[in-house]
Amino acid sequence: MVTIPTFLLFLLLLTAMLNSNQTLARPSSLNSVVLGMKHSSTSLPSPKPSRKSSKRPSEAEDMMEPLREVRDGYLISLNFGTPPQAIQVYMDTGSDLTWVPCGNLSFDCIGCDEYRNNKLTANAFSPSSSSSSGRDLCGSSFCIDIHSSDNSFDTCTIAGCSLVTLLKTTCSRPCPSFAYNYGAAGVVTGALTRDTLTVHGNSPGVTREIPKFCFGCVGSTYKEPIGIAGFGKGGLSLPSQLGFLQKGFSHCFLAFKFANNPNISSPLVIGDVAISSKDYLQFTPMLKSPMYPNFYYIGLEEISVGNASAIKVPQNLREIDWKSNGGMLIDSGTTYSHLPEPLYSQLLSVLQSVISYPRATDMEMRTGFDLCYKVPCTNNNFMDDLLPSITFHFLNNVSLVLPRGNHFYAMGAPSNSTVVKCLLIQSMDDGGYGPAGVFGSFQQQNVEVVYDLEKGRVGFQPRDCALAAAAQGLHKI
Repeated sequence: MVTIPTFLLFLLLLTAMLNSNQTLARPSSLNSVVLGMKHSSTSLPSPKPSRKSSKRPSEAEDMMEPLREVRDGYLISLNFGTPPQAIQVYMDTGSDLTWVPCGNLSFDCIGCDEYRNNKLTANAFSPSSSSSSGRDLCGSSFCIDIHSSDNSFDTCTIAGCSLVTLLKTTCSRPCPSFAYNYGAAGVVTGALTRDTLTVHGNSPGVTREIPKFCFGCVGSTYKEPIGIAGFGKGGLSLPSQLGFLQKGFSHCFLAFKFANNPNISSPLVIGDVAISSKDYLQFTPMLKSPMYPNFYYIGLEEISVGNASAIKVPQNLREIDWKSNGGMLIDSGTTYSHLPEPLYSQLLSVLQSVISYPRATDMEMRTGFDLCYKVPCTNNNFMDDLLPSITFHFLNNVSLVLPRGNHFYAMGAPSNSTVVKCLLIQSMDDGGYGPAGVFGSFQQQNVEVVYDLEKGRVGFQPRDCALAAAAQGLHKI
């Protein structure tokens, strides 16, 4: 039974969800942040006091942080406050705001029972336990940014500043509470907070402090149980506040088979190193959206299946029109890639014409995936090469052959020398508005992806991310 306070909170979040228009998504020494990506369910320690860098973000030394994978995304561990509190949040290239749950007892997430049952909730940040924590002010650029689409009033007017202080621009009232929406109907409400963000250096024993980092201290959410680190191009994003928005970042997502393995990690790199010496990658240009400039869009030209003829894609996947509709959004915060109709149905038809294995219709009914097959599994060992490859052809003659396991995925253990595999690409259901398609994190496994913000391009190169990370000394395998 829903209690009255919870019901009122649900109405507040629902109202915010309906009314708020917040959007989702050189010659010098090498300056970078290197963040490790890890598949693990263990808690991560906070940085210990050590040698610290006093350099500005644009002069930052390399840095390393652990990041791990869960069922529907990749988590990065951020350390806020004095002393540092380790809070795990999703890495999301489809949004700007970085936020964390606040208050272990007071934080409330509606519609999160499934996450709690699977133990996919994170620790909450305690502002009162940090000596450096404070509310952001109503006149700050971050406050103005997060309230820019709420209404036409000045943020300090909303905060209740007097006319005299408004005219003198001297009002020091806290930034008003915000509501922030996400594409899958999730919404969070909270207050902008400033505190120290501590990150590990790339060298052992080195840490760096970013004072007055601005993030959301969230007390209530709808279907958002874990915080988010926004990697978009807006002023609130983590790369922007670290000073690397004009440089870039890269990641190499581990395969799902390494989930919950505390010994395997892979790098997320921010800064010069992320975009330097990358001639071996194929680069496709970023598309510009007039209304949504903080998102990362690329253009898709064709999709091919095995040796079959390539499937031509609609024009709106290749370009963005003057209304900001079209293009393919590359989004680490969306698990599976989405394709518009009729392209999606055409892909299913081609796959059905070249795959002769029996359909697993019972699995399709249970999971909601549209194409599942019973694939032979000799001696109960997986054989990924029995299904045809799928290649995405992007603008600038960039062809990315999805690594095996990035399209059809085993839905369970083998049985009677067969295993059921389903296509983990879905139909785009957006009514023709916004991006025409989404390139999700599942299809980015075992692919080095480089966001070169300096040159406005995205690079791809298939590789074994676990082996690559081991070569860099992140772990032993």
